[in-house]
Amino acid sequence: MADKKTCFVVMGFGEKTDYKTSRVLDLNKTYRYIIKMAVEEAGLTCIRADEIAHAGTIDVPMYEMLLDADVVIADLSTSNLNAAYELGVRHALKPSTTIIIAESQFDAPFDVNHITIRKFRHDGKALDIEEAERFRGVLKQAILDVMANGRVDSPVYTFLPLQPPNRTVAQALADQIANAMAAPAAPAAAQSLAVVMDLVRGCKADGNWANAKALLLSARMIAPNDVYVTQQLALATYKSKQPDAVAALHEARSILQALNPTTANDAETLGLWGAVHKRLFEATGDAAALDVAIAAHEKGWWLLNDYYNGINLAFLLDLRCGHQSNRAEAITDAVQAQRTRRAVTAVCAQRLAALKDAPENRGERYWIIATQAEAALGDGLPDAEARSAMLLAQAAPFGDTSSLQSTTEQLGKLRPLLAASPLQWVQHA
Repeated sequence: MADKKTCFVVMGFGEKTDYKTSRVLDLNKTYRYIIKMAVEEAGLTCIRADEIAHAGTIDVPMYEMLLDADVVIADLSTSNLNAAYELGVRHALKPSTTIIIAESQFDAPFDVNHITIRKFRHDGKALDIEEAERFRGVLKQAILDVMANGRVDSPVYTFLPLQPPNRTVAQALADQIANAMAAPAAPAAAQSLAVVMDLVRGCKADGNWANAKALLLSARMIAPNDVYVTQQLALATYKSKQPDAVAALHEARSILQALNPTTANDAETLGLWGAVHKRLFEATGDAAALDVAIAAHEKGWWLLNDYYNGINLAFLLDLRCGHQSNRAEAITDAVQAQRTRRAVTAVCAQRLAALKDAPENRGERYWIIATQAEAALGDGLPDAEARSAMLLAQAAPFGDTSSLQSTTEQLGKLRPLLAASPLQWVQHA
């Protein structure tokens, strides 16, 4: 164990938006199912920055790992600026044993487009099992090769006659991480970010949003500028309904303002911004909040063409339709809602066809089919209710109690809106 080599992974964590393509990628799945497994199969200890336990700034252990790790893997997917910067630091410190990877749609900037970048296909919030297995093998072999050949892969040492610094503390840091993982009861501020976020996931699964919020406040102290942490904190805050539902919504709104939601091109941020304002309208009747919610989900829908923003946009258009005093405006909203649902249905079908039947995809599979059920109910055809019930029954085995309850409540809200729709007089063939 003492002489086991270390691989430090430079990448983001959680769900991040690729601003060039507006896709949301689950980087944790890349790490868990490709990188970490490949590294361990190659016989190394795998460490990502969020796994380092520290009570203060992450900067010191991060720079130490960039200097001392036997191998560094830099995943530049989503054009992550932090990862690109840390890759540059590694290239300045070490002449060799640095591997660059990225998902297939990554557009390499000039300074790295002449360096080998190993690419893999990422399907967003899911990974194709066969593709993950293929690239895991590619990455494992790359690790073994760079450790064996000692070939210079840093452009700094390729073009400049330099001598690299030489220290070894990587194993001490690996031991520190192992000890932290073995003591999850330690104070959150002294734990790794990964441990805190794992606890958050457990609280969310149990519906314990108050505890999730408390943990995310600790996570934000560790990573104050991380978009994913901020998004999750806003979600947990309004879901906690503490001290009351409206106050929690206003607090979540304030948290999201740090992400500039009115000008953001991040579909996740826009979806949360829309969700908060939708609930503010339902709680207070503030028409301005409803307009903000519609604008947010509409922008997210056009940016990402995702079923979450699309189905929420359709619902909110029907909701506003019932509050329109102008009949022409009401009909416009109702027609747009139906058209959006039909587009969402097509997106869901494509997404479901591409989604592999794997345990880690059960949650997304539930929400895709549940979204199809909502879209079917709202499309206005005579058998809408029956088709919706059938789809919900198909979704049920993949969902948990909280998800099923949320869907049932949403369908219950939609039915009276459809019954009052100005399109009811339209006869469908």
